[in-house]
Amino acid sequence: MHMNPRRLLRGLALVSALALGATACGGSDDSGSSSKPVSAKDVDAALKKGGNLTVWAWEPTLKQVAADFEKEHPAVHVNLVNAGTGNDQYKALQNAISAKKGVPDVAQIEYYALGQYALTKGLDDLTPYGADKLASKYSPGPLNAVKAGTKNIYALPMDSGPMALFYNKKVFDKYKIKVPTTWDEYLTAARALHKADPKAYIANDTGDAGETTSLLWQAGSRPYKVDGTKVTINFSDAGAKKYTAVWQKLLDEKLLAPISGWTDDWYKGLGDGTIATLATGAWMPANFATGVKGASGDWRAAPLPAWTAGDKASAENGGSSLALPTLGKNKELAYAFAEYANAGKGVQTRLKAGAFPATTADLQSSTFQNTEFPYFGGQKANKIFADSAANVASDWSYLPYQVYANSIFNDTVGKAYVSGTKLTAGLQSWQDASVKYGNEQGFTVQK
Repeated sequence: MHMNPRRLLRGLALVSALALGATACGGSDDSGSSSKPVSAKDVDAALKKGGNLTVWAWEPTLKQVAADFEKEHPAVHVNLVNAGTGNDQYKALQNAISAKKGVPDVAQIEYYALGQYALTKGLDDLTPYGADKLASKYSPGPLNAVKAGTKNIYALPMDSGPMALFYNKKVFDKYKIKVPTTWDEYLTAARALHKADPKAYIANDTGDAGETTSLLWQAGSRPYKVDGTKVTINFSDAGAKKYTAVWQKLLDEKLLAPISGWTDDWYKGLGDGTIATLATGAWMPANFATGVKGASGDWRAAPLPAWTAGDKASAENGGSSLALPTLGKNKELAYAFAEYANAGKGVQTRLKAGAFPATTADLQSSTFQNTEFPYFGGQKANKIFADSAANVASDWSYLPYQVYANSIFNDTVGKAYVSGTKLTAGLQSWQDASVKYGNEQGFTVQK
């Protein structure tokens, strides 16, 4: 996911009759798969026999992967369909599943949206295909995102978004501001910058569910606990208090630019120094290079500031997987494509086109880590990103209806950005609304 990866998803119709007792991503019910194992011989036979394969995905690097896959397996035709990015595809996928018609063989699904499909048995468990044998290939964050408990794997990680702090070195140097290593130092830097230039801000933020959950993740907060259809939601733990303590001051002192991400004003602010930092996923460099061309050489990457000095904990922001919808066809071909794209030759094809890897070997390779970024003044930024990926805690869980929860973020937490509502009150409101919705959908949700 490289272009506008953290859009809020709205209007998605979820299945209300849940498959109670199914295992959700992050759950602890390791009943394993009841499906018959599929051997490599079965997959090879399917590739030789060939057939048509429908893949729904918006990720542009898959176009070349599909062409290479067809070249390697001439009897297979891949129909790569862009059914929309994020919420647009999810609505189309949900409609196809409900109608039991037109369901793709392979679908790109962002990590935080996987749970709802796994819970309602909308996706195949890939362990019968041998996906568990690929687990060691992936870094902790993406691997945890596609697993349910320790046995079931519902997708293969396609990319990842370990977080870093991108900062405008030109602006920092101009005002002699030190690059922050902790969030307290970040707050100090924000004050110094805005005092030196009232038109400049340390960052933009108008309220974003993805960024908020990622920073909570890094702070050690674990607001969501999921065990099948049993869910706990609590935004009052120690990690959440660390986050709100800093962010509330940034809001109260008006140190954040009131500019929404992925807008023309946002790109302009990144280019002219109005927005001096961006804490986001490691997929961002390509967006800088294409969307903020005029600031080439001004920006650099740094480790994400720590909530406690010396702590190296990081988090993921963004990332997608390839999954096999249960109602899809050509299962062996579908798995063969997903494995080729996410664990085979397709990985290198995608990396050359600018994708950020979820595979540990690529993250640790000297070729990857020694890559110089002309946009960042020749900086070898991948070393920072790889360290971040290695320090992502693997015990984070999303809600099995995170898509819906994100869609109501601006109606709850978002009020803290436009009124006198405090962040803690906004998070409480988000918690209450998420609990209410979950119980209405058949979950057993507690605070």
